[in-house]
Amino acid sequence: MDIKQLRQFIHLAETLHFGRASEASYISPSALSRSIKQLEEEVGACLFERDNRSVALTPEGEIFLSYARESLSQWGSIRTQLMERTGELQGEISMYCSVTASYSFLFDILSEFRLNYPKIEIKIHTGDPEHALSRVISGDEDFAITAKPDTLPSGVTFKSIALSPLLFIAPKQWGHDKTTLNACTPMILSEEGVARKRVDKWFKEQEIKPTIYAQVAGNEAIVSMVSLGFGVGVVPKIVLENSPLAHAVDILALTPKLKAYEVGIVTLEKKLKNPLISAFWKQLKSEHS
Repeated sequence: MDIKQLRQFIHLAETLHFGRASEASYISPSALSRSIKQLEEEVGACLFERDNRSVALTPEGEIFLSYARESLSQWGSIRTQLMERTGELQGEISMYCSVTASYSFLFDILSEFRLNYPKIEIKIHTGDPEHALSRVISGDEDFAITAKPDTLPSGVTFKSIALSPLLFIAPKQWGHDKTTLNACTPMILSEEGVARKRVDKWFKEQEIKPTIYAQVAGNEAIVSMVSLGFGVGVVPKIVLENSPLAHAVDILALTPKLKAYEVGIVTLEKKLKNPLISAFWKQLKSEHS
């Protein structure tokens, strides 16, 4: 088997869709199918269960997926070590962040790095910030911009880049009392994540059982729903500052205040052995220490 074949296998294992996996691999679906069949013959096990409607990893496929990811990681490490000896790093690293984080931090984080390491390609993926940490832990991303949880998972390292207060916001048209909140107030909250845990704790400490109007994914959606008058929400200040709807909401001056978001970059400690990952991390440290 070769590295290209392992990448093709990983694309299919992650998408469970021959069309999308073949597109990501820059080959036809039929060529991908032949490659997977050859791989299965070589390892002596069925890696996927597939029919005309679905694709799923077998238990053997799950085991092989861990091997494939580790093999690619080791290949990338030795390749960059050899390139480092020649004095020039090249390759690719990936980063996951929310759209708001991309507006707020990427230029400062990446501009100097791109000048110092022009042959390192940086792939940016955006999405729900609550998925950032899990994508790094699963190995899908090298880095992610995320809020620091109260307890970091084992094997994950964090570098702080900013603090952002968590704010209660209400529709401007409500004319809401900006210093109080009661159990009848409809709340629009994140489905999960750091902000949700902190606001749940806040309500418990205030002995308020909130009326939850909606639970949504993504802080930007919370600002939108609040601006339309559906209820009171909780978002990081940095999200509100970057929202085109900031003018349509009021910030509530509630006490006690919610604990602020500590925004930073996360990666797996073991990945810092990779020269590309290490170069990015050291640059980040020098910029934001």
